[in-house]
Amino acid sequence: MNLNLLLERIRRVLLVSSKPDKIEFMQSLKITGIGMAVVGVVGFAIFLTVILMGGL
Repeated sequence: MNLNLLLERIRRVLLVSSKPDKIEFMQSLKITGIGMAVVGVVGFAIFLTVILMGGL
């Protein structure tokens, strides 16, 4: 890929992007936190299932 084309694409993205306001940031933070919690609970449930079945 041409370096000038890459830099132009990066510049275009930066011009269109904007900083999120407080409400949008808090919503993203909550959604991310819930997602991390769900992944943790699923992982812990799988771990407990393996332990209780006599694995590891």
